[in-house]
Amino acid sequence: MANVPAESAARRVSQCRPAPADGRRTCASARTRRAAGALALAALALAAGGCSVKGGDNPNLILGKQAFVAKCGSCHTLARASTKGIVGPNLDEAFHQALAEGEGRSTIRGVVEMQIKNPNPEGAMPKDLVSGSLARDVAEYVEQSASKPGKDTGLLASAVPAPGAGKPAVEKAGKLEIDANPEGQLAYQASSASASAGPVTLTMANMSGVTHNIALEAGAGGANAKGTAIAASSFICKGSTSINVTLKPGTYTYFCQVPGHRAAGMYGTLTVK
Repeated sequence: MANVPAESAARRVSQCRPAPADGRRTCASARTRRAAGALALAALALAAGGCSVKGGDNPNLILGKQAFVAKCGSCHTLARASTKGIVGPNLDEAFHQALAEGEGRSTIRGVVEMQIKNPNPEGAMPKDLVSGSLARDVAEYVEQSASKPGKDTGLLASAVPAPGAGKPAVEKAGKLEIDANPEGQLAYQASSASASAGPVTLTMANMSGVTHNIALEAGAGGANAKGTAIAASSFICKGSTSINVTLKPGTYTYFCQVPGHRAAGMYGTLTVK
């Protein structure tokens, strides 16, 4: 592999945003607060070694996509995987220039696989985030997908449910459950919910390992805040949290307050009648 394109990729993958500095300690924060340069070291290692990492034959792209979304998507943006994490590098942008300069996609696989196996100890990514053949599968999926227009097709398109594609949440007997996506996507299981006016306990289960909460504001705010939250739950990465509110008829927005999560799509509309 030529040194110049790999170094070019290294510069781009190192341009990541820092983790939130608002004092919230989370299960993921120890990993995410040191994101800058993690992939860059891997790219430079490949450039110095003049080789790419080969993980074996016949990678499974479906397993690779599923593992990428579950393990990597909360930190990285990859359009074909529908992930919108902002803690680490945007992988589409990170590899765009190297590909434009004529570097083969095997460079991407090499960088990703090397970083998985030998992450920067000062970086965000823990060692053995994925391992064995699954590491190869993830690297191959990123190789095939990074900075590639269009959408996944066939079985790959349905390998991971679309964010927010679950059935609308419905309040029953004063209880409304709106769970976080268990695969680690920055979304709730339901993108819409309904309730009757009056006292409501709104509960969020989160089994993803990615820190979330659930907050509520009046109006249809979408990805952008429209006012002060009426109520907000605690931040959790595993378990369940809730808020108690008394609702009047109207439209509300529920959303995650972790920086970047709402903008990435972690919100929904609650209609109260």
